Amino acid sequence: MKKTALITGASSGIGYELAKVHASKGDNLVLVARRKDKLEALKTELEKTHNITVMVIEKDLSITDAAQEVYNETSALNITIDYLINNAGFGDYGKYHESNWDKQAMMIQLNVTALTQLCKLYLNDMIERESGKIMNVASTAAFQSGPLMSIYYATKSFVLHFSEAIANEVKDKGITVTALCPGATESEFVDVADLGESKLFKGKKLPTSKAVAEYGYKAMMKGKVVAIHGFMNKVMATSVRFTPRALVVKVTRMIQDKA
Repeated sequence: MKKTALITGASSGIGYELAKVHASKGDNLVLVARRKDKLEALKTELEKTHNITVMVIEKDLSITDAAQEVYNETSALNITIDYLINNAGFGDYGKYHESNWDKQAMMIQLNVTALTQLCKLYLNDMIERESGKIMNVASTAAFQSGPLMSIYYATKSFVLHFSEAIANEVKDKGITVTALCPGATESEFVDVADLGESKLFKGKKLPTSKAVAEYGYKAMMKGKVVAIHGFMNKVMATSVRFTPRALVVKVTRMIQDKA
């Protein structure tokens, strides 16, 4: 029997590539994002190529209660979600005191609240069935504070620690929870967050969204709790544990500054 993966932020980047990976494995899909035209185009492509069923849900998860609406739609159609992939998220660049509060609030709603609510809703169903996998897309930003992207780094730290905690709570119930932590990646995220000129991205050859998605899929299927993509990212994430916090923040600021 085919399994079904629900993927948020599926219209581009890592989410888009994760949809293609799952489709290639024969999984049916529920794709959630704001841009319905892109989702419909992906639906047409994947259904034709892989003989699967794709449901499209046009939804802005930065709006309060949107996560509940997604759950209600799948429940009304009796769709069992075997894989929940919380990929949707965005960042913002600049000093916090100069930022637009509405944008920061939307970021918290999307990166933290919607993700947490979707886990709550679908996890209860998984526990009842004693099966299921969740992957929450965090970031290597989760391992330290991030001057010039303070809210984004803080939201990803939440995702990492939340995922580790619930992974421990459900490990004996036939369910796994994975926090995927990619580093800087080639995707639309760079443009949305206005990061193109930062030292972290400018002039760098970055991993593709496809490479990160394939790595994340394998990590989720193995039930890995924390999955850090890339050797140097693993080294850096580990090294912050043994480095004075003030120095970590200083170095992060240097990396985040415009080139």
